[in-house]
Amino acid sequence: MTPATPTACLALADGTLFYGQGFGATGQTEAELCFNTAMTGYQEIMTDPSYAGQIVTFTFPHIGNVGVNPEDDETGDPVASGMVVKWMPTDPSNWRAAQDLSSWLASRGRIAIGGVDTRRLTRAIRQAGAPHVALSHNPDGIFDIEALVAAARGFAGLEGMDLAKDVTCAQSYRWNEKRWAWPEGYTPQEDPKFKVVAVDYGAKRNILRCLASAGCDVTVLPATATADEVMAHEPDGVFLSNGPGDPAATGEYAVPMIRDVLDKDLPVFGICLGHQMLALALGAKTVKMNHGHHGANHPVKDLDTGKVEITSMNHGFAVDAQTLPEGVVETHTSLFDGSNCGIRVEGRPVYSVQYHPEASPGPQDSYYLFERFAEAMASRAG
Repeated sequence: MTPATPTACLALADGTLFYGQGFGATGQTEAELCFNTAMTGYQEIMTDPSYAGQIVTFTFPHIGNVGVNPEDDETGDPVASGMVVKWMPTDPSNWRAAQDLSSWLASRGRIAIGGVDTRRLTRAIRQAGAPHVALSHNPDGIFDIEALVAAARGFAGLEGMDLAKDVTCAQSYRWNEKRWAWPEGYTPQEDPKFKVVAVDYGAKRNILRCLASAGCDVTVLPATATADEVMAHEPDGVFLSNGPGDPAATGEYAVPMIRDVLDKDLPVFGICLGHQMLALALGAKTVKMNHGHHGANHPVKDLDTGKVEITSMNHGFAVDAQTLPEGVVETHTSLFDGSNCGIRVEGRPVYSVQYHPEASPGPQDSYYLFERFAEAMASRAG
């Protein structure tokens, strides 16, 4: 076998094949394929629970060059099903690197393929929508193409799929770690002012850190928590986290809980899937997008101030702004396609955004949302 012999194959459901060099784990996986335009943060992306059920194509070629380290994980293990890159990862060159990307993926059972024409693949996703795919890594370079394509066609897809139950915490826990700061790193919140219940549909650690930095004593509850379980903690506010899958499916059990919490007149703040859950609870609907929004350079306009924020996004579903009921106002929109990126309830401290203010691509454009949440809780208490 020569070095040029492909050791990995990505098969699309329409029969299109992409060959390359495999790294990470060996084996096969099926998922929806998306592309992400971020130039940094591949480790955070792979460990973001919102990517459950998806293989990520990175449009930026330098993936793996800074290695990985435990501090940058957004959850315990990679959640994305696999990765597709242009260039094979090089040896890491960064003082924080604790491990190289390939061995990190291998130890966690995640398959990757390098040497792929990611521009061609990204164009295919944009034109035809996020495809169902099968990715195989076999060091022998032997692939059953017919079976691979059949596996891609057999993937059920994300519509109607409740993945929040797969990535949520198994039991409640407390969180007090604040955002990373030089030179101390991560430090605990020792003087919290507000009690917050965070409902975990697939929460990223940095969201919890941002809440702690805003003065919150955070208790995280599983996605299936009831309103009684939420209120038993006597919270000053309720946070609805990000997460994967079809919001309508997760909403089967999440929406009744949120509606009951809304009756308590507490401040409520949602991000990503939490935004979609809040919209559904208020009477709006969600729709599946063609290829979604995935990246760290998405411009979003704040309709209240006219300010444009550079945001991080990861979602394949969106709130249909045309279905927002009376009394619910659209607050943010994407400048890429005009899709909804934020809502609020008139006259109440209840709001949510589709993007990720904790991911800091701006780098601090959207942190005010956490401060707004804290101010709402302070106003209610005072």
